[in-house]
Amino acid sequence: MRAVVLYENGSPANLVLEPEYREPECGDGDVIVRVRAASLNYHDIFTCRGMPGITLPLPVIPGLDLAGEIETIGGGVDGWNIGDRVLVDPVNRVEGGLMGETIDGGFAERCRVPAHQLIRLPDTVSFAQAAALPVAYGSAHRMIMTHGQMTAGESVLVLGASGGVGVACVQLARLVGATVTACTSSDDKGRQLLEVGADHIINYADDDFVKAAWAVAGKPKRHSQEQGYDMVVNFTGGDTWPKSLRCLKPGGRMVTNGATAGYDPQTDIRYIFGLELQIRGSTGFKPEDISRLLELTESGELEPLIDRELTLDDYNEAFQMLENRKVVGKVVITP
Repeated sequence: MRAVVLYENGSPANLVLEPEYREPECGDGDVIVRVRAASLNYHDIFTCRGMPGITLPLPVIPGLDLAGEIETIGGGVDGWNIGDRVLVDPVNRVEGGLMGETIDGGFAERCRVPAHQLIRLPDTVSFAQAAALPVAYGSAHRMIMTHGQMTAGESVLVLGASGGVGVACVQLARLVGATVTACTSSDDKGRQLLEVGADHIINYADDDFVKAAWAVAGKPKRHSQEQGYDMVVNFTGGDTWPKSLRCLKPGGRMVTNGATAGYDPQTDIRYIFGLELQIRGSTGFKPEDISRLLELTESGELEPLIDRELTLDDYNEAFQMLENRKVVGKVVITP
């Protein structure tokens, strides 16, 4: 089968498109999925680079998120039939591990999947839409809905809004009736974010995002609920962390699930106790997050934003787009 394979850590440049790679073996409790769509996540780039303290079983086929049809069913698997449309929860919640990292992932024509990771895919949700959901939209749903508890009429500032998780945060916050300010690095990305639900755009490449945020929501004051944001979504960390605290109104909450710009920023604790701010962590997603997202997509309330659909032949272009942050939403590969 055709597959994109990582033989050695270093960068996505180490990936190789193999025309006749080994076929996956279907063991007891497994199924073989004919991959119809797989989406890229920045975690796939981390897998290529190698992550400190994590040793991967190389070679490996990257690709956390995938959807397709069951082609083969192993022993002991009940409740599924050949031809069933499925979305894969990329997290193995029984043995541990991730698709595309500890087990071959979705950037191939076929993929072995433990049956307990299968999620039934409604006929009205496309494979590309489904493949866009788990990591990015699942993480966003858990931040915005589960931990952030965003409600209608509230205001939220989303940093890194043009990436997969950021776009999902914008869409989900808008879905519940919040007022959304999206931070991004270009006017072109800003226009696209307005189209998917952002009310205000801040171009942090041109403006100090704190002053720009104050211009939208007002500068927070200790004894006023009229100025500042109810919630800030910050999964970048680094020097954006202390600045984000300055955008929250008294009792406001900061929600985070990452630290791509640095994990140990300086923090002025006076803002936290002085304004009684809340810091809420969020790790990944649960199956119920994915199920809810499928319901929203099936009903038409949510349209996952897909920037580009490419083939396995275009894998290098896909990774370069993501690595160079030329993407608004998701890049999907259709083997």
